[in-house]
Amino acid sequence: MFSSARLTRCTSTFLPPTPISPSFTIDDKNKSYRHQYSNLYFTRLAMLKNPVMERARAKWKDIPANPVHVPRVLDVVKSKLCWILGTVYIEMPLKPNVLEDLGRDYSIPPPPPREKFYSDEDSVMLEDESGRIKLVGERITSTHLVTGVIIAVLGMESADGDFEVADICHPDLAPFAKMNVSSAKGMGVDDCSSPHDEYLAIVSGLSIGGTPSADSYLQMLVEYLSGEAGGPDDQILASQITRLIIAGNSLSPVYRDNGDEDEDNRPQRKGNSAAQPSLSTNPNVVLSAYLHDLASILPVHILPGADDPAGVILPQQPFPRAMFGKAAGFETFRCETNPVWLRIECGGESEDVTSNRASSSASRSHCSPLTRCILATSGQPVLDMHQYLPSPPSTHLSIACSTLKWRHVAPTAPDTLWCHPYREKDPFVLQETPDLYIVGGMPEFDTSQIGPEGGGTRRCRVVLVPSFSETGCLVLVDLRTLRVRCVNFAVAGMALGRTEVLEDHSEQTDSVCE
Repeated sequence: MFSSARLTRCTSTFLPPTPISPSFTIDDKNKSYRHQYSNLYFTRLAMLKNPVMERARAKWKDIPANPVHVPRVLDVVKSKLCWILGTVYIEMPLKPNVLEDLGRDYSIPPPPPREKFYSDEDSVMLEDESGRIKLVGERITSTHLVTGVIIAVLGMESADGDFEVADICHPDLAPFAKMNVSSAKGMGVDDCSSPHDEYLAIVSGLSIGGTPSADSYLQMLVEYLSGEAGGPDDQILASQITRLIIAGNSLSPVYRDNGDEDEDNRPQRKGNSAAQPSLSTNPNVVLSAYLHDLASILPVHILPGADDPAGVILPQQPFPRAMFGKAAGFETFRCETNPVWLRIECGGESEDVTSNRASSSASRSHCSPLTRCILATSGQPVLDMHQYLPSPPSTHLSIACSTLKWRHVAPTAPDTLWCHPYREKDPFVLQETPDLYIVGGMPEFDTSQIGPEGGGTRRCRVVLVPSFSETGCLVLVDLRTLRVRCVNFAVAGMALGRTEVLEDHSEQTDSVCE
């Protein structure tokens, strides 16, 4: 039964970034494309060199052989135990080569794109400003790395001139952002004793203009978030959602062909396809209408994705607000970069959102504020790295966790992932670890927690968000406890990728590759 009690929505506050939080907005100073990409590698090595050296010294200081640090990879001495530091480069014969594509005979149809590019012929190198040395040994072959990662390796040079690796050291997690003392005291990540649940809603892959079921799922999503759908429990849960993040792929691209290819041989979206994407204006009008409805009830952050009309070079810049019509008139509607750092403060006074809803058993008038640092991406770096790592054992979740341990969001950029040619900085380097790491555009929902190897009470919640148009999955993260729940929407007669409800994965075992 519905009562006349007023149901109020919990609120959260958007805070400005900290001085060490990188900005992914490309300003006038960095818009030039005249620079070489080598500057990005040099800058990355300079930014991560000290953290790797400190951890390597602490890790190998008690070895009886007393290994020394060799500053240059080309200065290693044969048969002498030492450790060196540099950038990983993996020579992969199957990796796409732009020069081979330019020289290809286009009268012959290209082979279908590969899903994976690793092989037994791959060679792992370590390079710095002086040169490059090949890494060999069982330790390096059993560790799954990608090009662009900064590591230190312990070992000695063999008679063949290769470096026999005995151990590997990566930067590990960066320090966590500071929390206010009043809220951090006595609160663990998985403490669910607080009655003030305040959720962050996350979706990815709305894909408007794609499958017919996408609009049905999206309509149900709007009704659910506004508290107009479901029973009393659903409406109470909806009132606890403080804001929404849309993590990429909001529009579905339409691919044209030249009319000389049949349905079975139509160019695929992956790889170096000749298909040219185009977008109808109608999906954007539909998206704008839904965003207007959403922004009128709660704050919305929208990120561009791989399928959106925002360019493919990372970091993708924000959508122009003008393309979203009346939704742009709300101050709570924000167009973000991809990736983006967000600082959200939950707690405080609630605001009235509707009346004549179900009564809430826990009346929320005020609770202590808590600041959460959030890093959100639309998933391109994880999807790119997944192509160059064997799976199993590597998974999308383990790769996402590894980027935190490597302290770099997109290590394969610019090698296999297009990015802006930064000269004086690498904004993808993590100088602090977020409380919540969101990765959109994933094939399935998954979540885990990861903490520093030395131990500690704070841990980062990693959440993989699947395509909403394919799975109907809305992910909810409790900003206070970092517990995760997944709400799935289904339409009778329409197939979904998955229909079960995944309530809580806080006890899931971490799956992390080095």
